Amino acid sequence: MELEATEQRILDAAEDLFYGQGIQAVGMDAIRTASGVPLKRLYQIFPSKNSLIEAYLRRRDARWLRNLAEYVDTYDAPAQRVLAVFDWLFLWFNEPDFRGCGFINAFGELGATSQEVADIAKAHKDAFRRCLADLVAAADAPAWLTDQLVLLAEGAMTTAAISGSPEPARHARDAARVLLPVAHAAASPLPEQAVVLAHNPAPVSPGGTTTR
Repeated sequence: MELEATEQRILDAAEDLFYGQGIQAVGMDAIRTASGVPLKRLYQIFPSKNSLIEAYLRRRDARWLRNLAEYVDTYDAPAQRVLAVFDWLFLWFNEPDFRGCGFINAFGELGATSQEVADIAKAHKDAFRRCLADLVAAADAPAWLTDQLVLLAEGAMTTAAISGSPEPARHARDAARVLLPVAHAAASPLPEQAVVLAHNPAPVSPGGTTTR
């Protein structure tokens, strides 16, 4: 129990500093000061800064996905559950310590030199995509809508971080709301008459008008 509490103190401090200031800008001495855990004890629990970075990202991944799922589950209608993702993003973007996606940030800093960080970031994004895919399927929308929603959400995260405004979440939601019925219409089978016409187009007269 004591070990777990100490580990959480370290991870809390690491998350505040890594997310708020950048991973490479924060040393283990700063983690020690913020957590109040002696450096020797800190290294007993996390033998290296890399191991602490990985633990921070994995904990953030689990919490982020859990919080999103819990919010979406407050809605029943399938289409509303899709749009709830963007409502939740708006709430997140409004938090005073919002600094963008922690996984995009970590990948930007370390993805080229740390395969572990790159893998964790990719796994997080894959999990988010699966979440959206499940919501799209439950709404009886075509699978291709998933990747369009992913791009809307990911673009909103980056734009909100750079602009300092939560409004990109609203814009992304508006776009998703337009896409949902379009996707449904594209996935619906054509009426029988339309199918016949598609296979037997009306002949065109020499004058350029149809003969039907």
